[in-house]
Amino acid sequence: MNKYESVVIINPNVEENSLKELIERFKTLINTDGNVEQVNELGKKKLAYEIKKNKEGYYVVYDFEAKPSLIAELERNYRITDEVLKFIVVKK
Repeated sequence: MNKYESVVIINPNVEENSLKELIERFKTLINTDGNVEQVNELGKKKLAYEIKKNKEGYYVVYDFEAKPSLIAELERNYRITDEVLKFIVVKK
């Protein structure tokens, strides 16, 4: 298993309980075929440029171990989730 870091920027207009559910959903997805070491919620931050008419975004950083096959599924889930503005997954 390889170590990865994933940064997700979520729409700042999402309600707090929906936000917690979204963070937990991604954490559960990673845990199906990997192991989440740490989840850092960095909170709302100003974006360098507008993304989908938003000037702010809610940042969440996941540090985890997983098999490479999980990354494609994780990125697919990020893409189909409307609340996710941007994401990146990097191998450490």
